[in-house]
Amino acid sequence: MIEAPTPAVSDAPSPEPEPPVRLPVRAGLGRFLVLLTVFVCAACGLVYELELVALASYLAGDSVTQASVVLSVMVFAMGLGSLLAKRLRCRAAVGFGAVEAVLALVGGCSAMALYASFAWCGHSRPALVAFSLVIGALIGAEVPLLMTLIQRVRRQDAGGAVADLFAADYVGALVGGLAFPFLLLPAFGQLTGALVTGAVNAVAGSALVLWLFRRDLSGRARWALIVTNVTVLTVLAAGVALTPSFERAARQAVYGPGVRVALRTGVQEVVLTGGGGSGRPLALFLDGRLRVSGRDEVRYHDALIHPAMAAGPHARVLVLGGGDGLATREVLRYAGVRSVTVVERDPAVVRLARRDPGLSALNARSYRDPRVRVVTADAFDWLRRRASYDVVVSDLPDPRLTSGTKFYSQEFYGLAQRVLAPGGRLVVHAGAVHPRPHTYWTVEATMRSAGLWTVPYVIGARRPVFSVPGTDRAPRDWGFLLASRAPVPLRLSPRGPRPHSLTPGGLRAAAHAAERRRELGLPASTLMHPRYGYGD
Repeated sequence: MIEAPTPAVSDAPSPEPEPPVRLPVRAGLGRFLVLLTVFVCAACGLVYELELVALASYLAGDSVTQASVVLSVMVFAMGLGSLLAKRLRCRAAVGFGAVEAVLALVGGCSAMALYASFAWCGHSRPALVAFSLVIGALIGAEVPLLMTLIQRVRRQDAGGAVADLFAADYVGALVGGLAFPFLLLPAFGQLTGALVTGAVNAVAGSALVLWLFRRDLSGRARWALIVTNVTVLTVLAAGVALTPSFERAARQAVYGPGVRVALRTGVQEVVLTGGGGSGRPLALFLDGRLRVSGRDEVRYHDALIHPAMAAGPHARVLVLGGGDGLATREVLRYAGVRSVTVVERDPAVVRLARRDPGLSALNARSYRDPRVRVVTADAFDWLRRRASYDVVVSDLPDPRLTSGTKFYSQEFYGLAQRVLAPGGRLVVHAGAVHPRPHTYWTVEATMRSAGLWTVPYVIGARRPVFSVPGTDRAPRDWGFLLASRAPVPLRLSPRGPRPHSLTPGGLRAAAHAAERRRELGLPASTLMHPRYGYGD
């Protein structure tokens, strides 16, 4: 894709322009074909850029940081590429053909290489920076070469040529930007989509040079480009054929050999390992992050559900997230519950919780209970509805993930407060306290800023929680916040169902453990000024 770092038009004397090249078509059609190639290459360039951002965000979790790294490095590299390509202007046709072949190979294989770096090396940032540099430099090198080629077809003033190039480039970028989420990802997925894009890039670049500008090439250069492009297309085709095997091997490197279910939904990647008679504890991963561990999920859900249910009436319960059905399992143990509404954005997780033998056994087949209603919606949007609940359970993604930040904002808690019935309670899982106290206490400060009274408590994990390479170290605890419009007691019900792993004394100790690490004076997090991830 062609962007801002184009060479400035110099006032210095320039060498005599080369005479127009003899083309196999009329000059007008030749000019159109050059601009069509610009259009295709721009679309491919933007797809490479979006592919790097999307995959890095999935692997690392922070889309703002990953997008900033990719965009800034690529734009810088484009400027370098433009400068370096000036040396190739005397042989613009062969230079452009070589640049496009290398760009097709590097861009097409970038997603696979990035995923391999994450799976087998445990990190992806060095690979992300390296590919952003190389792809950006190659895209930047297109600018002076295409300018020379279009002038070789038909001489025109520099301003008109630049305007034509930019028009074709920006339209191509639009098409590439729309094709990536609406065509390539649904039809091919991330890895195959990048490989297919590389093949299109190679065909477009080689066709322009080997056919339209073939009289500019020596016999040796022509054969070199043919062999190079055939090799690139062969490598990309082999990558497409090997993608399923590669994904299985990479998934085993990340999750171990016990993967039972692996699917890419329209929302996220869902992986289920263990359970189902495999002899290993069940584990559910969403976008590479552990959401359910059969080793200690009971301890987590006891702490999430029972203090909130015991603190007052609980006839109507709203569960935000928790599509695995485990929070609902604990809610349904209370005889006074008349209805439970589960708001989950990914219906595939709910289907898995209903149909998978291991996960449905773990959640005690909670979705078969007639009191349970499942809604596929965004939790933020659902809270805008005029409803009333005695208990609201927020079991949502970590606040430090960009996709989850809005669920820990002042605006979100303002909406949550509005749906609480008189005496209603909100309970929030706010992340680990021991490694990241700043994040936890920022959530608490944000809830208070929305007019809620809060009671913090932290439960230690029974054993280290399994995590995949490249993610944060396993948390030693889970931090929770119980909140209401008025002060609320932190207790367990003396006559209600007994938690599996939590005692009144353990709950008091959990409150003391949180207070010992309290941080004061933290600002609230808002949609326009998220505060998470700083100071940890």
